[in-house]
Amino acid sequence: MEDIIHIKYALDTFYFLVCGALVMWMAAGFAMLESGLVRAKNTTEILTKNVALYSIACTMYLLIGYHIMYSSPEGGILPSLGFLIGAENTVEEVLAGGEDAPYYSTRADFFFQVVFVATAMSIVSGAVAERMKLFAFLGFAVIMTGFIYPIQGFWKWGGGFLDEAGFLDFAGSGVVHMTGAAAALAGVLLLGARKGKYGPNGQINAIPGANLPLATLGTFILWLGWFGFNGGSQLVVSNIADANAVAQVLTNTNAAAAGGLLAALLVARLLFGKADLTMALNGALAGLVAITAEPLTPGAFQATLIGAVGGCLVVFSILALDRVRIDDPVGAISVHGVVGIWGLLAVCLTNEDATLGAQLLGIVTIFLWVFLASLLVWAVIKAVFGLRVTEEEEYQGVDISECGMEAYPEFTSSKK
Repeated sequence: MEDIIHIKYALDTFYFLVCGALVMWMAAGFAMLESGLVRAKNTTEILTKNVALYSIACTMYLLIGYHIMYSSPEGGILPSLGFLIGAENTVEEVLAGGEDAPYYSTRADFFFQVVFVATAMSIVSGAVAERMKLFAFLGFAVIMTGFIYPIQGFWKWGGGFLDEAGFLDFAGSGVVHMTGAAAALAGVLLLGARKGKYGPNGQINAIPGANLPLATLGTFILWLGWFGFNGGSQLVVSNIADANAVAQVLTNTNAAAAGGLLAALLVARLLFGKADLTMALNGALAGLVAITAEPLTPGAFQATLIGAVGGCLVVFSILALDRVRIDDPVGAISVHGVVGIWGLLAVCLTNEDATLGAQLLGIVTIFLWVFLASLLVWAVIKAVFGLRVTEEEEYQGVDISECGMEAYPEFTSSKK
């Protein structure tokens, strides 16, 4: 019996860690996607943001965020403050626990959770690209990853009041994706649009990205990392039922991404008369976000349809935000916010335990908390340090003003 417990604990811990590593690799996907969709003169700065925010997320979640999220009272609203991630499970504790023994290492749980925090913060990065001060962004990242994200995470995944109310979010359409989008929306509203994006009389000027091959690579990396994102959220794999569940989750995740891409590609073709690669890429990501709230209970074709609806929504959402002059260079608010809401509502279509009331409660609560808290933090940063670079610095490119170097000096420098 002890040998079986050892094997199950080791297998589930290893599975958890591998899934966490896949989710960590999504940081590379966001970096490539965002750097491909911004102009060449802003590439170094957005790469710097992505590596720095990952490090900030890991540090802040280690220091305080994990304790807030997982050491607070069940059914509660107010979290418990504390530091660090607690003691590891001992051999004696695991063997003595019997059926109630932990399935995996506490450190594995922390590692898996911390990469989710970084994912939420990465969503913000692309939406505020090309005109925000680097250290204003990093200052916000400290508060977002240390406090704002963990508090709403506690309400659902830490056993707080949303979990008690029956709100369902398997892998984070709301806890991760809508959270990142809400924080991004608050920042964009205070930041304003890029110079030249909008003209008089409702004119909308396209600002193409510099490197679509990189954006495509980033999308494929995110697609791959999502298998860890959703698959790891099953938590264990060491028995037949959970192994089958993991296989279903990965199958549905892939199907939804494919459905989202095809739907976005077709909608763009109908609207624009052309195949729009950036819409197709965002369609794949929208399909992934849509299925993340419930990737287990749908059948594979149902997952394809859920993803397809997400792919349609993202195209119309990107166009709608442009009409109201909300400038999001990478479409992050639409992909992760609008489609995140759809994913949470779609849970009711396939999971008999879901209720529309509980899903709406979770959507409204998480959005309002993150949006209002973020708006306050962004406003303080704006008042004290300023959010936006000068018009001259924006014209020159934030690579030079914020980082002092160019990503493509042979192409963007005026020196011969």
